[in-house]
Amino acid sequence: MTEIKPQLRVVVTGCAGFIGSNLVDFLLNTGHKVIGLDNLSTGNIENLEEALTQKDFNFHEVDLFENNNLDSYFKNTDLVFHFAANADVRYGAEHPRKDLEQNTLVTHNVLEAMRKNMVHKIVFSSTGSVYGEAPIIPTREDSFFPVQTSLYGASKIAAEGLIEAYCETFGIQAWIFRFVSILGPRYSHGHVYDFYEQLRSDPSYLKVLGNGHQKKSYLHVDDCIKAIDVALRNSNDKINIFNLGIDAVCEVRDSINWICQFLSIDPSIDFGSDAKGWIGDNPHIHLDIARIQKLGWEPSKSIEQGVKDTIRYLQKNEWLFEK
Repeated sequence: MTEIKPQLRVVVTGCAGFIGSNLVDFLLNTGHKVIGLDNLSTGNIENLEEALTQKDFNFHEVDLFENNNLDSYFKNTDLVFHFAANADVRYGAEHPRKDLEQNTLVTHNVLEAMRKNMVHKIVFSSTGSVYGEAPIIPTREDSFFPVQTSLYGASKIAAEGLIEAYCETFGIQAWIFRFVSILGPRYSHGHVYDFYEQLRSDPSYLKVLGNGHQKKSYLHVDDCIKAIDVALRNSNDKINIFNLGIDAVCEVRDSINWICQFLSIDPSIDFGSDAKGWIGDNPHIHLDIARIQKLGWEPSKSIEQGVKDTIRYLQKNEWLFEK
């Protein structure tokens, strides 16, 4: 069993991002010293408003791809949470090198900084996108990998491979989490964000990429952080891989209905004709979560609650749409 005891010194990359900043708050509230690294290209410093007031948090604006001197940030570190990434699947075809640089090569830079500083534990945020258009639904962690359908998914599975190789070569221990899409406070990209952005401008009309029958699973960020904590406390293999999601799916059309109900609007909806909204949009994502459930974790919030929590947050933080 690996228990994260109080006053560990941990590094969180991507600390100002959606999941990363929620993780920072959790770690600080459970007694750890946190070094946060972020280049603020997609993360928001506002997400760290509370963390920046705490003596056990040190933030550094640093580019993990361009910076050639990362070693100092990882000195005397017990555990690294590597959450920095380019997470927008949709624009991979427009910037084909970005996923390689920000996801795969940055992971290599982090692993090298860990190796040089003899840091032996890493938690990595991967994605259910590595399963591509999976032939088996729900999809288990030991399912074979079909053809990769996005540059994002390909970059993440490459990063997983690097981590596993460093584990075998340099005695590192890893926890790899393959997420479905995450929802909740500080969410700042994805379909719920896009739909709300459209509807705040024109509540009478919504344009949807794809036919709306895409079946997706979503997880609330609070449940995501709790699952990571449970896995760290209760799994101790050299390489620990977990799907994180909820044992349910919804269609994009369901999500739209929940959003419109919450906002009390009835827009005209213009659906596309394709099963996919964009290149790399897997039309059916549903992960088997039995492995993490065996450790005693269960999600506490439904997909509908996650969608509505996200809209509630976006309503209260409209500065996101001005940035």
